[in-house]
Amino acid sequence: MSALRQSGSSSASEGDQRYACMDEKKRKRMISNRESARRSRMKKQKLVQELTKEVSKLQVANRTIVAKIEETTERLTYCTAQNNVLRAQEIELTDRLKSLNDLINHSGLVTDVTNVADCLLKPWQITCSMQQISASSGLFQY
Repeated sequence: MSALRQSGSSSASEGDQRYACMDEKKRKRMISNRESARRSRMKKQKLVQELTKEVSKLQVANRTIVAKIEETTERLTYCTAQNNVLRAQEIELTDRLKSLNDLINHSGLVTDVTNVADCLLKPWQITCSMQQISASSGLFQY
């Protein structure tokens, strides 16, 4: 019986060693898993921080672009208003010039009115000659 006990005790000690070995593997695996999870959390945290920084940079860039768009829109509105004023002035001055040309044509004082009219309609062209237009006091009676 003692041989059986010895063989039984030897098998029990082999089982303990096997369990001890399995427990050691399980413990090492658990430590490895914990370390891997910690690295994964650190990596995820680093990624979140980088993305947060990128979001901040993009928000600043977006605010800059929005400010430029608003400034450009204001400039456009101002230029459009100025352009409308200048167009209205052009129409008014063109009408006045036509009225004056009609008055001159009916008075018979100047024979070459087209040269004067072209020169006045296109003042940036200096090629036309300037002519004096004489007016009598009786011409502008209403």
